[in-house]
Amino acid sequence: MADVNGSRITMYTTDPCGFCRQAKALLSARGVEYEEINLAKDPSGRAALVERTGQMTFPQIVVGERSIGGFRELLEADRDGTLQTLLAA
Repeated sequence: MADVNGSRITMYTTDPCGFCRQAKALLSARGVEYEEINLAKDPSGRAALVERTGQMTFPQIVVGERSIGGFRELLEADRDGTLQTLLAA
């Protein structure tokens, strides 16, 4: 999926995950579409996530090919305008 500007956003999640719910709510509130990949029962997917992002915590948000991190980093990017800049690229 892509947002209105065409940037692809992928969010890697697991269950249960409060930060995952908050990240999804933030993107939805901003009208940003995203692809969710739930790795709750996918050990090979988790290994691929670590290889792609270098992280093993959830959520992990990737805009295009750039990993921006988890919920806290997403929130910071939203507050300082970085998220909109990434989405416009």
